Amino acid sequence: MAWNSYGLDQEAQKLVLAAKLRDQTSLKQSYKMRMAVAYGLERFWGEHLRLQKNQPNKSQYWQETWDVLDRIMHKAGVSLPNDQVNADDVKGVQAMSEKLWKMDLADQRVALAVLISLCDCIVWWTQRHK
Repeated sequence: MAWNSYGLDQEAQKLVLAAKLRDQTSLKQSYKMRMAVAYGLERFWGEHLRLQKNQPNKSQYWQETWDVLDRIMHKAGVSLPNDQVNADDVKGVQAMSEKLWKMDLADQRVALAVLISLCDCIVWWTQRHK
């Protein structure tokens, strides 16, 4: 099987440019995203919830990044949970977290590897568009 980049670089640039159009300060989230990957899928996914009420542009950037990851993983044949959840919906947050924790370990590892690469691309484009 040949390497497939799944358009990570192009998707990253689209994310960065959309964030830049919304709010320049959102771009700083790119570096935080890359650092957050080390804590796993559930924590990365949940970060948009923390920002939802007080920093909606930043929250949107995180959510859009997760949505792109979801689309890429779907192309790769991996099902990634992506329930739309509000921060105040405790049961929804819990259900989504459990779905992430119950993912097949190999699928988790692949998703994390792709997320790392996607975030690396996002950081690169952020540095070019600041």
